[in-house]
Amino acid sequence: MDAASATDLASTVNQSIATKDIKLLVLDIDGTISGKSNTLSEPVKQAIAQVQAQGIQVAIATGRMYRSALRFHQEIGSVLPLMAYQGAWIQDPASQKLHRHLVVSREHAHQLLDYFEQPELRSLLSVHFYINDELYVREITEETQIYAQRSGITPIAVGDLRQVLTNEPTKILALCDDTDVINELLGNLRSQYTPAELYLTTSIATFFEATNPFVNKGTAVRYLAEELLGLQSNNVMTIGDNFNDVEMLEYAGIGVAMGDAPAEVQAIAQWVAPSVEEDGAVAAIEKFLLS
Repeated sequence: MDAASATDLASTVNQSIATKDIKLLVLDIDGTISGKSNTLSEPVKQAIAQVQAQGIQVAIATGRMYRSALRFHQEIGSVLPLMAYQGAWIQDPASQKLHRHLVVSREHAHQLLDYFEQPELRSLLSVHFYINDELYVREITEETQIYAQRSGITPIAVGDLRQVLTNEPTKILALCDDTDVINELLGNLRSQYTPAELYLTTSIATFFEATNPFVNKGTAVRYLAEELLGLQSNNVMTIGDNFNDVEMLEYAGIGVAMGDAPAEVQAIAQWVAPSVEEDGAVAAIEKFLLS
């Protein structure tokens, strides 16, 4: 047997062992199981159903609001808590039990709003505050309208967002069609805040997001797997497509990136699937869990 064949055999054996260990599959929504159509394709639903029929539980981890993600959770027939807002909000839809809710401090929310409202940024950004699973905005911009249509959420325009900060936000989002503005925003704010103060990320190229420092999909999946289900990381497979998925891809025994994920995200994954429009999640499920 030549070296290449031996490597292929070892890889096959390791994959087989890993596959047998998987008890939990965690899926991102946008860019992973839902593409431009904002729906789940039949192949995706069928693959998930086959996984569940084998006794593997399936959960969702998303940057979406809880209410916005709920229809996907229901459509795949998940019986596990739903991880929303990058994992800041973990709730069981069946019992309505809220397992975890981590918020951004009022101090940091005020600071971020001051930053967003600088003269050179105010006209470029649509700012969203998420409080108690409601969406509050300064005004209804075109970007907000597009977001609201896709998410199925009606935004509440309040003018000065400071008036809603009697409650602490679950998440703060700044939208801009110019990805250079978002990248500069992310870089500047990461230089101002340490990871111990705020978790800063992008879920898609035009979305800057800020949450509690203990929030990311990796800590959320760890909480679900280890605290609620009694599993370990090697029992978990995750599939995602963007920078806000990095931590859960790193945590899982098998971490899969979608084919249209940024190169940096693909680089940390153990396998890269086809794109979302090609039902890449199905290919990943078939490769690791159904083969």
